[in-house]
Amino acid sequence: MKVSWLMIWAEILFLNPVTADCNVTCEESGKNLHSIPTNLYQNVIKLSLKNNKITLNDTDKKVLQRLTNLTELYLNENVITVLYNNSFCNLTKLTVLDISNNHIITVHQAAFAGLNQLSKLNLFHNNITQLDSDVFTSLKSLTVLNLQDNLLKSFNIKSSFKLITIILAGNPWNCSCDLLDLQKWLTISNVTMENENNTVCAFPNTKKIISIRTAVIQTTDCITHEDFFLVCFKELPLLGKSWTFLVGVLGFVLSTTLLIFTAIKCPTWYRYLISYSHRRLKENDPEMFEQEFSADMNSSPTVSGTNNEHSIVIFEKIHSFVPEEDGFIEDKYIDTHGISEES
Repeated sequence: MKVSWLMIWAEILFLNPVTADCNVTCEESGKNLHSIPTNLYQNVIKLSLKNNKITLNDTDKKVLQRLTNLTELYLNENVITVLYNNSFCNLTKLTVLDISNNHIITVHQAAFAGLNQLSKLNLFHNNITQLDSDVFTSLKSLTVLNLQDNLLKSFNIKSSFKLITIILAGNPWNCSCDLLDLQKWLTISNVTMENENNTVCAFPNTKKIISIRTAVIQTTDCITHEDFFLVCFKELPLLGKSWTFLVGVLGFVLSTTLLIFTAIKCPTWYRYLISYSHRRLKENDPEMFEQEFSADMNSSPTVSGTNNEHSIVIFEKIHSFVPEEDGFIEDKYIDTHGISEES
């Protein structure tokens, strides 16, 4: 009987290693690792990689994507500088993520995508200067957020973002209009701000050593994006009192735009519209001019013989001059009868 039981246990251990190692805690701290080991069991639940030289590059992300059973991940005290999009996308069971004491400067908008069960996020002691309000949108279960000791001056947060505890101390907060959204959220929400006495304004100088929750910000000088559109729509009816004014403005703008477009795209039509109509001289134009001149001479009254001789001389001079193609144009508006009369 003893032999048979040993054989059964041997089969469980060797044939079903995943079942035997279902509650694995992997400790890989302080081993001077430059990347996450690739030989980790896929069923590992708690993984500690703190105090190494991990950068969380593409290779590291691929290794993490296989560890779908992880519930706790500790990457603190490494050399991570950027949290790229989808860095932890397959870790749907993760509840604790510690990335504190790194050199993180940038956090991409979808860096925490897929972490639906994450309840605690630690970004303590990094170099984060800005956080988009959508960074934490996917973290529906987040209850604790630690942003202490970073370089944040402002933090736009959405009202739908629900937390129990937030830590914001040790940042150079600028208590101006940019901080108004965060201050409103801290006031209307039930969140607990730990270490509030050290969560103070760094700018302006007149508000130093004042809590960011209680600092007085002149709201009259602050216009949010929502307020800007509201003001525009409120003022619009005052100008026209009806939709007729708006339609008129739109019609004027469209008409002006169409005229400008036509002037640019149809320069030939535009020139004919605002200037005289001209045409270039042709090779047979001197002959035509000669015929017109002869007709004018015949139609004009004969004053004396002297005038006839003088007209013949002028006609011969004009007839002997044949203009070359010099690029000049003929203006039909020149009165040719004036030439004969002056003669």
